[in-house]
Amino acid sequence: MKRRKLSTEELVEGIRSGNRVILSRAITLIESNREEDQKQAEDLLQAILSDTGKSFRLGITGVPGVGKSTFIESFGTLLTEKGKKLAVLTIDPSSQRTKGSILGDKTRMEELARNPNAFIRPSASGSTLGGVSGKTREVMLLCEAAGFDFIIIETVGVGQSETHVHGMVDFFLLLMLAGAGDELQGIKKGIMEMADSVVINKADGDNLKQAKRAKVEYQNALHLFPANPSGWIPQVKTCSALDKSGLEEVFEMLTKFQTQVVGNGFFDKNRANQQVSWFKENLNELLKISFFKKPEVQQRYQEKLQEVQSGKTPALNAAHDVINAF
Repeated sequence: MKRRKLSTEELVEGIRSGNRVILSRAITLIESNREEDQKQAEDLLQAILSDTGKSFRLGITGVPGVGKSTFIESFGTLLTEKGKKLAVLTIDPSSQRTKGSILGDKTRMEELARNPNAFIRPSASGSTLGGVSGKTREVMLLCEAAGFDFIIIETVGVGQSETHVHGMVDFFLLLMLAGAGDELQGIKKGIMEMADSVVINKADGDNLKQAKRAKVEYQNALHLFPANPSGWIPQVKTCSALDKSGLEEVFEMLTKFQTQVVGNGFFDKNRANQQVSWFKENLNELLKISFFKKPEVQQRYQEKLQEVQSGKTPALNAAHDVINAF
């Protein structure tokens, strides 16, 4: 039996009251590509806008196998023990062939998934670069309106443009491993420059000595990067998500960071800049959708595609011809 479609007012009321079922339905609406859903999604976002912006947004990335899910489960549990309401937005990679996604994060965070003060929402990355879903920012706003104090965005992993995640969070945390070869070679310089902290996970047992050595290496490397505009000096921490050691130090670091950037005005300035970037990205995306919707563009595109494939027309000339059809 098909469920009744909720009105915008019902969605807003449910979100504000912290109703998880209605929040999930609102997120599904936001992620929908159907035109009628997109119009209601816009109305919904406008209605809840005044309830957003009050959470702390934490982005977490790291190489595959670093233990992101285990870290988030252990750290998330710590946050809820401190009375925080936590939303975790996890992004699973989509297949470029089938567009399908495993969406397995809830099975990897069983303890946190059962926690009444935590909400886990997996989304498929689709064709979006940077290990984020195309609607991650909008989903984040819905979670803020639902009263979550802390929002963690877990990315697919290092490799694509992590600037997308960096551009929507307050703090960007890079999880790393020690003893996995040359630590400093295994990560792109650009991602290191964006990191507000490098946290070396699995610092336990026989790996503890290597983790301490890696910590010194990373601290030395971070000193070579330009000063952070926030005035924050990136820190290196070690922890073990498995035995839950070092997590309290990570929390204290985030608290210290928030106090510093709120105090010097960077927090609000950064959020404002992110909003502008968000607006420009949406404008570009909507222009692209509008462009390819036009029948004359579709026809010219197919014609020029064949001409480019056969070597009859240079790619640049063909692109200009399709633009002229617009």
